[in-house]
Amino acid sequence: MAMTDLPLEQVRTLLAVVDEGTFDAAAKTLHVTPSAVSQRIKALEQRTGRVLLTRTKPARPTESGQAVVRFARQLATLEREVRAGLGTADDGSPARLPIAVNADSLATWFLPALTEVPQRLPVCFELHSEDEAHTAALLREGRVMAAVTSSAEPVAGCTVRPLGLARYLPSARPGFVDRWLSGGPIEERLPEAPVIVFDRRDELQDRFVRELTGGARGASGVRHHVPTSEGFCDAVAAGLGWGLVPEQQALPRYRSGALVGFAPRRVLDVPLHWQQWKLDVPALSMVAEAVAAAAAEALHRPR
Repeated sequence: MAMTDLPLEQVRTLLAVVDEGTFDAAAKTLHVTPSAVSQRIKALEQRTGRVLLTRTKPARPTESGQAVVRFARQLATLEREVRAGLGTADDGSPARLPIAVNADSLATWFLPALTEVPQRLPVCFELHSEDEAHTAALLREGRVMAAVTSSAEPVAGCTVRPLGLARYLPSARPGFVDRWLSGGPIEERLPEAPVIVFDRRDELQDRFVRELTGGARGASGVRHHVPTSEGFCDAVAAGLGWGLVPEQQALPRYRSGALVGFAPRRVLDVPLHWQQWKLDVPALSMVAEAVAAAAAEALHRPR
């Protein structure tokens, strides 16, 4: 079955449920009853012969549903472009650009890249904060149109361009270094020291320790979870543990003495890429160029 054979009303309803999270919220957005939303989704599933949504809170597209959601979002974007080109845009509302970006980029270099775009085109950003190793999944699900990701492998239907290397510096409070990391080789002391991680999926600290020890050990099991970039840096500066701090956040604290580096000449570089849908959309193209320019200033070039 071709995507163009699908009833557009049902396709738009599926997108509304995914964006709003529930049938009730989608109904309010579409100005219909929750029963009508449910009927449209069931009809679409019957037509495709696939379960398209998980009936969870929030509702999530299944693997089959992801393909329809991507189509729905692309269709909505193209419809807006056509209306704008014909001068028949109905409500004057700005275009919505959902973008996935990792928390560290969001806290350091990414936001300034966006500031001029709304001054040139009517657009609203919907930013999704996610680990750089997992932002590509939001592209596959159709939840975003572009993403900053560590994956160089393009998601189906997307283009990819390298942005540069995000540099992380192994850092700690001076008193923490004296207590936990002195009196022996860093390769022996660091795996025993309390560590700060972003969340349970954060593998950067373990990766650094494995590289330091030749793969023999990972970071300590004593780890504090701090799920914001700014909070992560503050937790390291407070002495809760050591952590890999983005260079842009670490260097000012090095100068003030709040943090110190404890592994000279050792850093962790994470390659970042920009992936976006293959759509000729002026706003998306403008964002891509702005992000690439900001990344060229903030990130390191591969050696």
